[in-house]
Amino acid sequence: MRDLIIEKPMMKRALTTSGLLLLLATMNGAEPQGAASEKSEQPKKAGQSGKASARKAKDNNWTEEEWEKDKGRQGWVFPHIDKNADGQVTAGEYAEFQNYKKKHPNWESELKPKAVKSEKAETAQAAKARAIPTFDPGWEEDEFPPHAVSLKTPEEIMTIYKRGEAGRTYVEANDAMSFPKQTDGILRIVGTGHSFTAGGYRTLPSITRAAGFEQPFCLHNGSGGTGSVSYKWEQENGIFRFDGKPVPKLLSAISNAKWEAMIWGPYKADRPKFYTSWIDFCEKYNPGMKYFLMDAWPTLGQVQDQFRRRGNPESESFFTDEVFDQLNAAANQRFAALVNAMRETTDKVYILPTNAAMTEAAKRFNRGELPGVQGLFKVIGGKEFSIWRDQRGHLGPGFERLEGYVFYATIYGKSPELISEPIKFSSWNSNPSFLSDELDKIFREIAWKAVVEHPLSGVADENRNGIGDHLE
Repeated sequence: MRDLIIEKPMMKRALTTSGLLLLLATMNGAEPQGAASEKSEQPKKAGQSGKASARKAKDNNWTEEEWEKDKGRQGWVFPHIDKNADGQVTAGEYAEFQNYKKKHPNWESELKPKAVKSEKAETAQAAKARAIPTFDPGWEEDEFPPHAVSLKTPEEIMTIYKRGEAGRTYVEANDAMSFPKQTDGILRIVGTGHSFTAGGYRTLPSITRAAGFEQPFCLHNGSGGTGSVSYKWEQENGIFRFDGKPVPKLLSAISNAKWEAMIWGPYKADRPKFYTSWIDFCEKYNPGMKYFLMDAWPTLGQVQDQFRRRGNPESESFFTDEVFDQLNAAANQRFAALVNAMRETTDKVYILPTNAAMTEAAKRFNRGELPGVQGLFKVIGGKEFSIWRDQRGHLGPGFERLEGYVFYATIYGKSPELISEPIKFSSWNSNPSFLSDELDKIFREIAWKAVVEHPLSGVADENRNGIGDHLE
């Protein structure tokens, strides 16, 4: 353990262009929610369902994944209960919904996803989707508050973490505060993220296991805004909305152990400083790390913004290749601006091109080339096996695999098509009944295509042998 003391607080980064913040203010790479929530992030314990979960509702919150896993066929109700659209159902929201059910005997038919929504409801939903988070004025200062945990010694940071709560993780058994030195290019990875990154985090260990190694992870995750890089920086440091209440899981791991990479999920209105604060801290204790930013995928909120719509398109026929190309181009522009700003700190910042992968999948569905997949957006077409399962843009059954393949291909520079051993996926949303070996093979092909064709992935394959040129 090192005993270095940070002598100077991290300095605010200057932007390269005056319009960068305005450009990034349209970032909608995660669930279309409002300001980041301050609700508790403690997940509901596994195994609760039916009456048991109802009895304990007063003590628990649900994320959307936990709700759908727990409630089964009634998982679709989640958006109707989550009134403030922050990605969690609290005990209060749950109780309010129970009262609603008592007063509305036909509540299920009234709320079913296929039901026609009123103009007022559509307008309110669109407004929530376009809401831009606000941030503490402290982010505008040149220095963070003197009590920020990142300014303390590694020993002090570890002591603070050990006496507090544990940070939430999406990978459970694969998560630890340190790992021994790895061989053969295996990266020890720390990361933040929300439900959009959850699929990649949950499936990557299964993919790497089939490739011959265990993936070392230390994650501090959330849901929606609570998994954003700014939220986690404030929470870990015990500053701004978390003043005096730090949960320094990653700060402790980074300052007391060796790591080679960090992964982030994007959120609306992200600023370069949200990311460079993490980079500065990582580089102090682990110089030369790599940084990977997932660029999400098209959401209905983006469609409403980009095409100036008040609600969703009435039919999936709206989503032509040209529409997806426009959405993809706009996303590439936003993320390129963000990555280029971060690269003023280190040139080892890369994109995990999930946006290109999901866009390619959508185009292939339109051509009838995704066997078993029934639709694009479940809330529009009503098909269970759709690429996107809800209004916020969470991935439909099976598509967590595609996200995980993009993670693997980008981070390790190898095509998942080269993995010959069976991949035993264990995450709850990665093994739907319709997903065939044929479709899985297509997912692997799409992932590699998305990665090698993206200019910011850091991976190229000129000789098309499935191995990144930087590894040969």
